[in-house]
Amino acid sequence: MKFALFPGCVLRGIASEAFLATVKVTEALGIDLVEIPSWTCCGASHLQDVDDITALAVNARNLAIAESMGLSIMTVCNTCTLQLRRAKESLDKDIKLKAEVNAILAKSGYEYKGTAEVTHLLWVLASNPQLLDGKVVKPLTGLKVAGYYGCHLLRPPTIMNYEDSLNPESLEKIIGILGATAVDFDSKLKCCGFHAFWTAEKDVLKVTGQTVDSAAKAGADLVVTPCPLCQIQLDAYQPEGRETAHTTSELPVLHLPQLIGLALGMSKEDLGIQRHVSAADKVRI
Repeated sequence: MKFALFPGCVLRGIASEAFLATVKVTEALGIDLVEIPSWTCCGASHLQDVDDITALAVNARNLAIAESMGLSIMTVCNTCTLQLRRAKESLDKDIKLKAEVNAILAKSGYEYKGTAEVTHLLWVLASNPQLLDGKVVKPLTGLKVAGYYGCHLLRPPTIMNYEDSLNPESLEKIIGILGATAVDFDSKLKCCGFHAFWTAEKDVLKVTGQTVDSAAKAGADLVVTPCPLCQIQLDAYQPEGRETAHTTSELPVLHLPQLIGLALGMSKEDLGIQRHVSAADKVRI
């Protein structure tokens, strides 16, 4: 199984531990990843608000490079997945828009054709659970894990459409395969607020505190998320979130590949968990 990896800017920057864990876990599972050369940031939903054509062209270029590699794209970021799939959906249904964007791409020597699909690590594993067969050498037995989806991997459902946006099960499926117990909690489908932080800081911090508190009150030992932006918001801003939401709950928040890596027998250090801000010492596997 081989994919063109679109790491996005967060995995190549502030969430480098997620990139490290992704590489180690996919290698262990036999997933061959080839990083897209000279990829460009997806725009992270902000560029789209300023200049939609530029945003489409940027993501069409990323898609076109993957097409030239003969591979579909895999990401490890909910927002990157959404922006790439949004661009693909817009271009595939509008011939004139596709021609306009391709005229821009021609300057860089690429042409968007629409042949590359866009998927996410979570979807790949949930659709191919056999990849984990015989690889879970340290089952996470007794560990209660709150799976936090966030919003961009589920909505809008017409573009993301991997599973029921109101009742997703992919995270719980993987958590169960790893030997842990999936904990349902009220905030698992809510937006983490990452993209609104600079315009609504107090509101976002309140949501952060409430989300972690919701998982803790449901009995979770830790939170896992398939999105590095959600992980940053719930981990790095957790102390401020507690203060703003007037809660006392403190939980580790892991990237999905980190949780998988622990079940595959990798150490916390191997997976970069020591880089986390909140309760990293509480991850006892």
